[in-house]
Amino acid sequence: MAYDKFTVLKSSAVPMPIENVDTDQIIPARFLKATERTGFGDNLFRDWRYNPDNTPKKDFVLNNPIYSGKILVGGKNFGSGSSREHAAWAIYDYGFRCVVSSFFADIFKNNSLNIGILPVQVSPAFLDKIFRAIEADPKTELEVNLPDQTITILATGESEAFEINTYKKHNMTNGYDDIDYLQAMKEEIRAYAGKSIY
Repeated sequence: MAYDKFTVLKSSAVPMPIENVDTDQIIPARFLKATERTGFGDNLFRDWRYNPDNTPKKDFVLNNPIYSGKILVGGKNFGSGSSREHAAWAIYDYGFRCVVSSFFADIFKNNSLNIGILPVQVSPAFLDKIFRAIEADPKTELEVNLPDQTITILATGESEAFEINTYKKHNMTNGYDDIDYLQAMKEEIRAYAGKSIY
């Protein structure tokens, strides 16, 4: 399944300065029954967003109307815990296209890249600058430039480079998942398969 092409994203951000956010907190296990990738956004951070009677918790950031945008800024060690793909599905389905943290769990990072979410790992110092910029102005915008591999706080001009696997970068800039990548190469594959190896 193809996803939106990711080149340059300019957006306000939702701050969640909580460390060690695990995949069960992102999407609780009781919501993993569906096999399609849609509908999970409704239950993103379900137990943090809602009371037992399903009323929104006013003090949770996703219920605060002053914060919005396609970028989620998390604390250190985001996406730890189980390997469930549904955590990345829930974040994507909610509307986020980028998650920023100073450290990601490897499996969550790869699951995100596979479905069109860009995990941007920054230094702890730069993450703190982002949180402070959003605190000063909830509408402050970040620019995530995938071709240049930079993230910039537009209000201050401060910027930092981030790393990404070359293959995953190619796929995200083209809106490919792994199957799309192979489909795009099918003529080359056919040509290679038709060559004699003797």
